[in-house]
Amino acid sequence: MRKIVINGGKRLRGEVTISGAKNSVVALIPAIILAEEPVILDGVPDISDVESLKDIMEMMGAKIKHEGETLEIDPRGIKSMPMPYGKINSLRASYYFMGSLLGRFGEARVGLPGGCDLGPRPIDLHIKGFEALGAKVEYEDGAMHLKANHQGTKGAYIFMDLVSVGATINVMLAAVKAKGKTVIENAAREPEIIDVATLLNNMGAKIRGAGTNEIRIEGVEHLSGTRHMVIPDRIEAGTYISLAAAIGDGVKIDNVIYEHLESFIAKLQEMGVEMTIREDSIYVYPSQTLKMVDIKTYHYPGFATDLQQPITPLLLTSIGYGKIQDTIYEKRINHVPELARMGANIEVKSNTIYMQGPNELTGTDVVATDLRAGASLVLAGLIASGETTIHNIEFILRGYSDIIEKLQGLGADIRIVEGKASQI
Repeated sequence: MRKIVINGGKRLRGEVTISGAKNSVVALIPAIILAEEPVILDGVPDISDVESLKDIMEMMGAKIKHEGETLEIDPRGIKSMPMPYGKINSLRASYYFMGSLLGRFGEARVGLPGGCDLGPRPIDLHIKGFEALGAKVEYEDGAMHLKANHQGTKGAYIFMDLVSVGATINVMLAAVKAKGKTVIENAAREPEIIDVATLLNNMGAKIRGAGTNEIRIEGVEHLSGTRHMVIPDRIEAGTYISLAAAIGDGVKIDNVIYEHLESFIAKLQEMGVEMTIREDSIYVYPSQTLKMVDIKTYHYPGFATDLQQPITPLLLTSIGYGKIQDTIYEKRINHVPELARMGANIEVKSNTIYMQGPNELTGTDVVATDLRAGASLVLAGLIASGETTIHNIEFILRGYSDIIEKLQGLGADIRIVEGKASQI
């Protein structure tokens, strides 16, 4: 098993470029199934989730060319078939195949999604949307079987009982070729939804209102090929900004859309982090004394749940008492005991994280339990004195493109080594 080894305590400086958004591309690739011609994506991140999605698309009959950050997919040879369980079960975003296959073939058989264990992720909202469009949904042998009648899917009025990014995108995928008009009320507003809608519209879909709480879709019969640039990854950007504030001697983060990070930036400014914000970059100055703040995650444009773990090591360097409440994923607390192993004054009570700082972290052996917890441990290891060894690093490589090379470029002493499975 590979592991990440960090010799921490070194000040970082320089420039880093943010890759395309992981949370966008995992929906954009399945969306291409709906096209009748090749589609090219630019700015595709080098992450393992993309490799898994490519494998699945090729198994289904797609032809793929991938050079650098450019990915070309020809979906014309795709056949409707049960999804391969191994790849599907490793991906949270596998459920997007439900919407795209239902939209193209009127039928889909997809295994239940995997990914990081962050607590319950019910797909009942997805199912409710598919049923409203006229599909029959059954659970068979660990997979969801969706099938429209002989007339195909029909437009519908769909109210989301809870704000859900996954359900909003999935219903959007299923509805773009449905007959008539579909309205999604109480839709999620995340930038990744706008990115998917932009791709679909460039393919010929008629989607309006993406980025608001009401999305309106007029069904079309055909979708063509196009070329699309993936938006920058706001979570990766927030991770590097946190690192720069914690242990940077002047770091510039390129390929950033500030509007996607406003709530996050506001918290850093409240802490006392000094930044220069430009059109597509953020420069983070060396921090002196930072103040502890409280954080409560919420749906966009609120503080992103994906950023509460990466910002935690920065909070641990600040002065005072603070807490983090994650209203999206109740089990997003698995980084806490690992940070405590490194000497952090941090604990969980009733799913709320409580901290006191500043802390002097010390390197040790820790385990990444999910993607963003892994990012938190990387930051903690870079801040800590001594050597930190992180196990289960496949979680980290799922979502952070070229993370080792990017950190080395800033002056970090970090590497991947081969090793035995963790016994921690």
